[in-house]
Amino acid sequence: MPDESSPHPAPGIGFFDRFLTVWVIACMVLGVLIGRFLPGVPDLLGRWEYANVSIPIALLIWVMIYPMMLKVDFASIRNVGRNPKGLFVTWVANWLVKPFSMFALASLFFYVVFAPLIPADLGRDYVAGAVILGAAPCTAMVFVWSQLTKGDPAYTVVQVATNDLIILVAFTPIVGFLLGIGGIQIPWATLLLSVVLFVVIPLGGGVLTRVLVVRRRGLAYFQDGFIPKFQNATIVGLLATLVLIFAFQADVILANPLHIVLIAVPLVVQTILMFSLTYGAGRLLRLPHRVAAPAAMIGGSNFFELAVAVAVALFGANSPVALATTVGVLVEVPVMLGLVRFANKTTRWFPSDRRPAS
Repeated sequence: MPDESSPHPAPGIGFFDRFLTVWVIACMVLGVLIGRFLPGVPDLLGRWEYANVSIPIALLIWVMIYPMMLKVDFASIRNVGRNPKGLFVTWVANWLVKPFSMFALASLFFYVVFAPLIPADLGRDYVAGAVILGAAPCTAMVFVWSQLTKGDPAYTVVQVATNDLIILVAFTPIVGFLLGIGGIQIPWATLLLSVVLFVVIPLGGGVLTRVLVVRRRGLAYFQDGFIPKFQNATIVGLLATLVLIFAFQADVILANPLHIVLIAVPLVVQTILMFSLTYGAGRLLRLPHRVAAPAAMIGGSNFFELAVAVAVALFGANSPVALATTVGVLVEVPVMLGLVRFANKTTRWFPSDRRPAS
């Protein structure tokens, strides 16, 4: 696989990424304080919307998604046929298992296990948030997890690029189908608009920017000079978005603080379950660790930026659905770091040769 299809090696997880859970907690506290003591702020911002999409939050979401899309090189897809097994594992886990296992787990916990603690209508909203989260496979932090597990960077690009393409056609029908089963009314126009706004536009913008900059200044400048300019934009955009969401959610959180913990339980179980299934499949197929580990990381993690965006667009920033996707941000980083450590301690489970996977 040619070098130009590989992302530039990262030095590892950055300061903001490493302590993302701490920043999310700080944003939660700040947002709740704003919502509690400055209620006019979320009230004012809540009026700025178009087709049920919050304009301030949409702008912040573009800030956090666009830099991630710059890293995706679709030229690498031409090499997919060389290494199909790891891609099949990723596709099956993310699109034939993950959304449905998330729906099943969320339904089990919110409708059965936690039924005495959560009203039925609120539980239904939390299931909706979990479904939206589970149907959005990770496309950004995977580059970090791949780096930390010494994954094949070129292969990771292909896994991410193909998932981005599948999101365009599979995300909307899967979310609509599962939410429909759960008895939730689907505003299809808003769901389709969300995918266009938060996947198609930033993805197209990222690809166009990549082509233009590489053509004008070369790949080395794009990787070493251009992308680093946006290094912290994603995290800053995410954290600012979360402050607004928690400000909108202040009353719900203050009335139900235990719900944050309850929402986290099925999300953590789902993350560990999907990692285990995907990692185990890689072992059974005798994939190299450099391919199996990133595949398992994609299986376990979520594109939480997209999930938050879609939940806000569909149900509003002050909805319990948006809160559920936000909790996904809170729990994912520490859980994934634990799984990274596990993967690095089990490299002996996989073939040690460096031949291309097949």
